[in-house]
Amino acid sequence: MSIIKHKEQRVGIFIDTSNLYHSAKNLYKRKVNFGAVLKDAVAGRKLVRAIAYLVTAEGGEEKGFFDALNKLGIETKIKDLQVFAGGAKKGDWDIGMAVDAMKMASRLDAVVLVTGDGDFVPLVEYMQTMTQVEVISFGKSASMRLKEQADDFLDLSANPRKYLIY
Repeated sequence: MSIIKHKEQRVGIFIDTSNLYHSAKNLYKRKVNFGAVLKDAVAGRKLVRAIAYLVTAEGGEEKGFFDALNKLGIETKIKDLQVFAGGAKKGDWDIGMAVDAMKMASRLDAVVLVTGDGDFVPLVEYMQTMTQVEVISFGKSASMRLKEQADDFLDLSANPRKYLIY
């Protein structure tokens, strides 16, 4: 499938915030410039909805970050970090993000998944039966299968200065 991007195209953006945060931190010891990521994800098209999936830390000190995302026009979906009896912690949104993308697909010309998580490969394969699927992530840490399966892949590692906060 050849990639199509035009100003009338309706776009939905689904951001795996934890995946992007940890990739930027581990690869560059920096934070993500979500404004730059959003701008290039939209690419001059009609933004229908942008959603960032977030997990609160135990201290809850990330309110300022959540507010900043909202000011950029990114809706936030938040859940608490689960801490189990043995000390194990869990806090991912994979299923919620996938369900939201599937629910919105009929109203979109392009779905943009901002993640490098290979667990999303089956979602990409399924969504491609309905719409164009683009993936944005740091290529150095993204799943090779995810990059290959997407109709388009924007590698944030190709221009880290643009997509990181210095």
